Amino acid sequence: MTKDSATSDFPLSTPMDVRLGITKLVDVAFPLRWGIIGAGSISDQWVRCLRECEGATVTAVAARSADRAKEFAAKHGITSAYDNYAEMVADPDVDIVYVGTITRLHKEHSLLAIEAGKHVLCEKPLAENASDARAMYAAAAKKGVMLQDGMWTRFFPAVEHARTAIEAGTIGEVVMTQSDFFDPIYAIQAAPLAFGAQATPTVIIAAGQNASGAIVEYGDDKCAVLTFPPFNSELAEVTELIGTKGRITLEQPGHCPTRITIRVPPPNGVPSRYRTANAPAPTQHFEYPLPGFVSIPKASPNQHGFLYQAEAIHRCLASGLCECPQYNQEESLHAMDLLTEINKAKEVTAQR
Repeated sequence: MTKDSATSDFPLSTPMDVRLGITKLVDVAFPLRWGIIGAGSISDQWVRCLRECEGATVTAVAARSADRAKEFAAKHGITSAYDNYAEMVADPDVDIVYVGTITRLHKEHSLLAIEAGKHVLCEKPLAENASDARAMYAAAAKKGVMLQDGMWTRFFPAVEHARTAIEAGTIGEVVMTQSDFFDPIYAIQAAPLAFGAQATPTVIIAAGQNASGAIVEYGDDKCAVLTFPPFNSELAEVTELIGTKGRITLEQPGHCPTRITIRVPPPNGVPSRYRTANAPAPTQHFEYPLPGFVSIPKASPNQHGFLYQAEAIHRCLASGLCECPQYNQEESLHAMDLLTEINKAKEVTAQR
């Protein structure tokens, strides 16, 4: 790991909650009993990562059928299996619920758990639209429990490094981000990462259906260029954060990166090859290997990195926090607002 003395004594990839001094690394051991809603592949991979989180135990699972729930429970050594979601969230041996069902059920299942007084980690996208997301956050606030958007991208050490570098001014003022992925919410979250959740979009332009994209302007001099290629295409899958003094690349796969590249000209240099006789900026590469002790057969790319988010949740709840700063409510809603507006714009284009 690399340290930046200009910002703190922590390595650049230090989890944001620890770097800010609001949690302690040792609190990954904070005990939480997890209940799982949904017995699909995403839940399977989450449970495998939770096994390696020191304070985590998985005590219950609920699925659409008793057989499916029992099969999942037997596979993972889970004590209780339910075919009734309401019964599972009422289980006194469950502290926090992971919602791993399809997007259109996220609101229903999250609210069920919140009403039962349980903390919730809900897979991304948090909801179908921003209005539903706001209703979910309001319900969690009323109950005083955590509702954490499952944007696991933000917890990868490479992304933690990128955010620390942005805050330190390593690449100057960020003026553009470019990001691509077939699941739009992954590309969209690059906008608040680059510009902050409080930045106000001034223009949103979107077009296309299966292959689509959007341009989000933030005033006259900042914008996010977001593209959503088809699933079965050879997409670039990188995120670029472009500043007035340099550039950060979250390398493929950009939604769960293990490599980061930073390009910054030397002092008094200029960040444009057109002013340096085509001489490139010096390049720094940083590697953050996945936790090798997590075992996930036939995993989707870098799913082992679910562990980073799980550990952050344990640390934050140990400190009495109801959100993780890596992707808090404000950033989550910023991204959900963008997703909602982009989907509306695409619908208008489709009707022409």
